[in-house]
Amino acid sequence: MTSHPRDAFVSPRFAQPATFMRLPYRTDLAGVDIAILGVPFDGGTSYRPGARFGPREIRAQSSLVRPYNYFQKIAPFDRLTVVDAGDVDASPISLERAYESIESTVSSIVSAGATPVVAGGDHSISLPILRALARAHGPLALVQFDSHVDTWEQDFGSPYFHGSSFWHAVNERLVDPARFIQVGLRGPMYGEDDFAFQRERGVTVRDIGQVRERGIAATIDDIRRVATGPAYVTFDIDVVDPAFAPGTGTPEVGGLTSEEAQRLVRGLDGLQLVGCDLVEVSPPFDGPGQITALLAANLLFEMVCVIAKRREAG
Repeated sequence: MTSHPRDAFVSPRFAQPATFMRLPYRTDLAGVDIAILGVPFDGGTSYRPGARFGPREIRAQSSLVRPYNYFQKIAPFDRLTVVDAGDVDASPISLERAYESIESTVSSIVSAGATPVVAGGDHSISLPILRALARAHGPLALVQFDSHVDTWEQDFGSPYFHGSSFWHAVNERLVDPARFIQVGLRGPMYGEDDFAFQRERGVTVRDIGQVRERGIAATIDDIRRVATGPAYVTFDIDVVDPAFAPGTGTPEVGGLTSEEAQRLVRGLDGLQLVGCDLVEVSPPFDGPGQITALLAANLLFEMVCVIAKRREAG
């Protein structure tokens, strides 16, 4: 069984309730291969809020994304059953309760045999997702596209915020640090100690200078070398330069272009992805034409295609 977006030659792209790429909305996930899940939560944000509105706007902008991927040479909806599973009802006033809801919902997706593709939300949501996936698959490889390390231990005395997800993920043994690579890091930092965690745990870092110097193809080679076995991909939209993605909570200049971001995600082809997310889209700060949400929708489609190609290959 497969599922398809609404036919754009029959139903105008701006019509009908917004689902991701106008796919069917389903909460019964029996027989589903990929479930698109929204997590409208930004209670872990430390600067500009608004990522709670990310899933809704990403869905709205995804109506323009067409179902065939020319560069990956795949029409994923002809091969797999892909649905929009709606949103997690995450508490906006309790991070701990939000985590419980996110972890429970992702666990139900995994139990149904589907792969979760998640639209955030701030980066704090990755931790409960990883908890659910690691319970099913064991310690995971992790590919993190980001301008920030997100391996700080706490903020304002709280152990959980959008900058601590991967400190906890490694210490909870959800992620194998030897199979963890961070790509695109940049911007002003607090000091060299910001990378102490990476050095001590053996996390691979490819900062934006290394990506520029070595090139996209070499960076993809690094990702494939490091992220072996069951893997999770988390894409913080602030890894993209704010000229291309202004709608985010903690923008940093000097980042990837939209096209470079697409090439890097396409380069995940062949990885054993058990889930992925795209986070930190904040529509209140987006530019004309909702360019950040539009980019996010396209990158999520690229992730769906990567998963579809892997499943097709067995």
